[in-house]
Amino acid sequence: MKRDARIAGILYILLGVIAPVRLIYIPNAVLVSGNAQATAANIASHEAIFRVAILTDMLAGVLSLLVAMALFRLFRTVDRDLSLLMFFLGGGLVTSIYFFNLVNDAAALVVARAPTYLAAFDQPQRDGLVSLFLRMHRYGVIVNEMFWGLWLFPLGGLILKSRLMPRFIAFWLFLNGGAYVLLSVLGVLSPSLETRVTDLMFPAQLAEIVVMFWLAFGRLPRDSQLAAEH
Repeated sequence: MKRDARIAGILYILLGVIAPVRLIYIPNAVLVSGNAQATAANIASHEAIFRVAILTDMLAGVLSLLVAMALFRLFRTVDRDLSLLMFFLGGGLVTSIYFFNLVNDAAALVVARAPTYLAAFDQPQRDGLVSLFLRMHRYGVIVNEMFWGLWLFPLGGLILKSRLMPRFIAFWLFLNGGAYVLLSVLGVLSPSLETRVTDLMFPAQLAEIVVMFWLAFGRLPRDSQLAAEH
């Protein structure tokens, strides 16, 4: 049991390191808000960086699946149905959306490089297409935020039932999940409000960081104690 927890924690930490690259670093380094021409030019001139961003999203999708599998293995004897729900929401759906959303970034990169077979489109049109694909990628992230939140509810329930960690962490995870769901809803209904609320939600979103480091390095019950509680 402890070995399964350590593996899940280490994979979770890797996901926490890799996933923010495309979400945070790339928008700040390459994308220019409200300027389609500058954004397209930046992608073309920083092609290697943008390709790395696509790769990190690909790895984040794979790691999401591996983390969900590792956590399912850890908690399957606690509550199999709840573990399956957690795996489906956090692994199956999240990973699928990650890989589907890669197409939007790949399309933005292809158009920004202005290959000869796109000569029928003038430069402003190509710039507009780049911005369109990036906007579609953003909506893919908004959709994924819903599942980034929903999978934390069964995970929190499993932590409560297993007593693998202090109870307050499970309730913190519920807040974390609720924050993601709220941001997803606001991203669809009111993007400007979502931007303002994001900073307020940050403390709630620290719960996952606590969970990943607790699993990897924290104090865990002995396997015999866990077996008795299950």
